[in-house]
Amino acid sequence: MIDSRPGDMFLPGDLLNNTYRIESLLGRGGTSEVYRAKSEISGNLVALKILKQEFSGNEDFTVLMAREENIREIRHDAVVRYSENHRTADGRIYLLMDYIEGPGLDQKLKEGPMPVSDLLTICKRVSQGLQAAHRRKIVHRDLSPDNIILRGGDPSQAVIIDFGIAKDTNPGAETIVGNEFAGKYSYAAPEQMSGQTDARSDIYSLGALLLANYRGKSPSLGANPMEVVENKQKPLDTDDLPEPFRTLIQRMCAPDPADRFQSAGEVLAFLEAPDEQPALAPLDNTASDPLDALIGAPADPLDDATIITPRSTVNPPLSPAVPGKTRSARKGVIALLVVVFLALGSGAAWMSGALDSIFSPSYPTADPFRLIVERTDGGAVRAAGNVPSEEGQAALLELVDTAELILASGEISETWLRDVLFTLEPLAELEEWRLTVENNDANLVGKTSDADLLADLDGFFGGDMPGALIGIVDIAFELPLLDDAIVRDIVATHADCGALNTRGSAVGSGYAPNETLHVSGQVAGTETQISLFDSLTAVANGRPVELDLDVLNPALCIVEQHLPKAPSGGVSVNYADGTSKEANPSGTFFVGENPIIDVVLPSNITDGFLTVSILDVTGNVFHLLPNISRQEHSVAALRSGAGGVFPIRVAFSVEESTTSGGIAFKVDDSTLGKSKIIILHSAEPLFQGLRPTAESAASFAEALRTSATRDAGRILSLDSSILTTSEP
Repeated sequence: MIDSRPGDMFLPGDLLNNTYRIESLLGRGGTSEVYRAKSEISGNLVALKILKQEFSGNEDFTVLMAREENIREIRHDAVVRYSENHRTADGRIYLLMDYIEGPGLDQKLKEGPMPVSDLLTICKRVSQGLQAAHRRKIVHRDLSPDNIILRGGDPSQAVIIDFGIAKDTNPGAETIVGNEFAGKYSYAAPEQMSGQTDARSDIYSLGALLLANYRGKSPSLGANPMEVVENKQKPLDTDDLPEPFRTLIQRMCAPDPADRFQSAGEVLAFLEAPDEQPALAPLDNTASDPLDALIGAPADPLDDATIITPRSTVNPPLSPAVPGKTRSARKGVIALLVVVFLALGSGAAWMSGALDSIFSPSYPTADPFRLIVERTDGGAVRAAGNVPSEEGQAALLELVDTAELILASGEISETWLRDVLFTLEPLAELEEWRLTVENNDANLVGKTSDADLLADLDGFFGGDMPGALIGIVDIAFELPLLDDAIVRDIVATHADCGALNTRGSAVGSGYAPNETLHVSGQVAGTETQISLFDSLTAVANGRPVELDLDVLNPALCIVEQHLPKAPSGGVSVNYADGTSKEANPSGTFFVGENPIIDVVLPSNITDGFLTVSILDVTGNVFHLLPNISRQEHSVAALRSGAGGVFPIRVAFSVEESTTSGGIAFKVDDSTLGKSKIIILHSAEPLFQGLRPTAESAASFAEALRTSATRDAGRILSLDSSILTTSEP
């Protein structure tokens, strides 16, 4: 269990999706957190891997979660069962898994050596689980003591968990998290350091962790990266092991994959009849080039049950990564985490043995022994603090741009320098980060807008500092700015009813990670509204999308695009019911109702002429003022000397129309939807005479187009209002 923090996504007691009551935090990673929870329905305990909310709208991370869900196809009691992804109401994505109650082998490791009989039982059980995974062409890649749990403390009930960096070795498939080096280097197979992974890598890791639990301590790989490289090429020390455990570990952990058991099935066959297995072939450790032994030669053809990841035909580059390169140029940065030290300027010092006395300095004591290394906004990498040797000082200087380093001794682990260097190496492309180390306590925080890089780093660190360093790794994902031009182009392609307006981004050149994409205006139909929302959401990467749109209809939009450009005159529209005479401020009328429409002039409009038309949902235009039966439309005549705010009735009740001759209408089910009332205030009459009382939208649009030049200077203002008709 891990202590909860205020910054965690959930705290004990929280209820997820009205079903899962959070009980405790099991683990933190750069992209997700894992919780133990209890189903309020069944009472069963479950494990929930929850993607951090900032990634839930990012396809790169949702695809990774979907791939991990596919592990559920592995059906074996020695492999944790995955269920499926779910989404909460607020958009969080989580993966449902079985919760395995019992100690992990990492806990058993801290308790001391384990009996060989228990380890052989665990080996059989885990090999059976690996065999099931490998048949599905899934390689775990991160087998270590913390990823094997003994259900109920029983070795015969060992369960493999955490396939979060597993690799699907089907042609064209990708690693569940990232594509480069994965696995904890203490237990990783030698070929994993160069990105080569197949089923035999899992066999190596299983053997290495069994040996660690036999001895009750983690493998000692050396005090510096070069020693790690060299030690990974050597057979593990098995001299003190009893048979057949000794032969088992030798054959599982041969440095060259070709010399190992070639499948989990072969491991199981050995466990069933160790005396009947062929003798172990002598290992060849005489390669002239140390990289040959590290990377390995092409393997012989294997049986159908064994999965092979094709090897690259070109050796990976040995130069350090350069910040700013493309994804393809970065390939191999994390994969060559260890090998890259051979190319550093201090490589000669590592190889010469000049660092043999690295942890026997005679320097003043620093208490605390502190080091800070950081990079801000893609700038220079700066380091300040203590280092335990001149050689370590030189190695750090190879990885930073500026440094103030003080030689000192202190209460630090034997592998302190190695662990710090391993932590720094994969950060070459991370634009902003800070590593703080105080004695053996360390924390690494940073942020990136590169989803692939974050996935690689999360797969490598697993949320924890490496080696003997104690602390967390917290690399946050920060979306890059979304270019204004991308949003404007999408909006422009959906403008089918006049121009649409976007609210400019606060940062000027693009939208910040949490900034809302806001669009206002009018569109011709619901289909346009939906398409615009979907198109913006596809590029928003989790940013909110807010549409403030009037959904009209194609007929209204034909006219809309030919209306003159004029400011609002402050003219408003009041609605009332023709039967009850009660006001209807919503402007919504139902079938059978008789709308009354009043155009309300502000006190400053006292002269000129009014043209009032209503464009209904069927594509017809009715001219309410002027028309054949009501030709007078001068403001002065309509006011008849009245001042102030003044209402002018343009659509009457049925009762009134019989005496006034004005237009009246009732809502029927053939005209349901939105109609638009347009009020033009002009200095002179428009259109060179009366328009017919009713005409098509296309005809009225043409009249607007042909009279645009003549009437443009006469139009003083344009106001409008929407009237909606609907079924009860």
